[in-house]
Amino acid sequence: MIPSIRTAYNQQFTPEKYEAFLAGIASDAGIAPAFRVAETPVFIPASLTSKLVQACEEIIDVLLRPGFKTLTQNAIPQRLNVPNENEHPHFIVIDFAVTREEDGSLAPQLIELQGFPTMFAFQEVMARRFKEHFEIPANFSNYFNNLDDTSYYDLLRTVILGDLPPEEVILLEVKPAEQKTRIDFQRTEKMLGISTVCLTELIQEGKKLYYLKDGKKTPVRRIFNRVIFDDLEKQAEQLGDFVNLFQELDVEWITHPNWFYRISKFMMPFIHSDYVPKSWFLHQLPVLPTDLENYVLKPLFSFAGKGVLLDVTQEEINKINDPENWILQRKVQYAPAIITPTGPAICEIRMIYIWPDGAIRPMLVHNLARISKSRMIGVAFNTQDTWVGGSCCFFER
Repeated sequence: MIPSIRTAYNQQFTPEKYEAFLAGIASDAGIAPAFRVAETPVFIPASLTSKLVQACEEIIDVLLRPGFKTLTQNAIPQRLNVPNENEHPHFIVIDFAVTREEDGSLAPQLIELQGFPTMFAFQEVMARRFKEHFEIPANFSNYFNNLDDTSYYDLLRTVILGDLPPEEVILLEVKPAEQKTRIDFQRTEKMLGISTVCLTELIQEGKKLYYLKDGKKTPVRRIFNRVIFDDLEKQAEQLGDFVNLFQELDVEWITHPNWFYRISKFMMPFIHSDYVPKSWFLHQLPVLPTDLENYVLKPLFSFAGKGVLLDVTQEEINKINDPENWILQRKVQYAPAIITPTGPAICEIRMIYIWPDGAIRPMLVHNLARISKSRMIGVAFNTQDTWVGGSCCFFER
């Protein structure tokens, strides 16, 4: 995106540096990534950074509107509604495609947003290892709001642990050892001192939850939630017996599961910004556009690109028997803005917010990037290419 820096990075790259970089990540986390890590970070010019921040803040403004919960009351499937929802999410992630405007300048376009955590610990490791193994210009940073590696973890510790001892806080997931994000779980354990627990390992006594830590029954007072509940629903039969999380329990959620649905594609029709593609709930469209080839159909309740229809036709729409659970969105044209030795690549940028209790607004803290050479973005869609996969951004200051 910045030609001189891109050229310099590509010239300094060697396979040996890349292998040392991957080995450093595995050493820090204790295991190797279960997904492809790209050979390069993404260098973001100041002009694009300002647009990204503006777009994010416009989206946050919608979230802060009076009556936001009323506006999004239909976002949560009734069967997946968890009691004791708090006043705001602790985490917000906002995904943008990098596109080009008519004048040729780079610009973001919203793809997805979620009230859900992301790979906080892994992204710190990746960015730090990029800086150790490659020459990253000093006026570029992976952080926002003057954070560094130390203050970033201090913030995570405050939000996730609060004033509780680490043994009473757990990272909750379904079959965590089988998840592609398990490297993040392991690094989180190391940095925060909490345990990763499978849902099937929880013990319920009345409204209280426990787990076994070193063979000792230990109370769970706070859950750092990584369970995606619609995915849980699909796996329920294979899991056997497990605690019903859709009941009154004496536990705090970080962040509460309902925010996964409130801050999601469900919000997109309500956001009006130059950086958000026009979107409509499918069941509320009186007339379909005649140029359906310029649109994409997205299921409201999906994750990691599952179920997205890139080639929309009247026939495909006619097959949908629950149009209230779909949005029709103006298609975004990714710009092949990253020049690599094996050809141009496109990318998405995830802007990561943390919202501590008591804060007026969430705070932009970090980022994640995905680099691709296929039609779909995501580590599952780039199994044959090089210079693609999970990455991070360094923003020009």
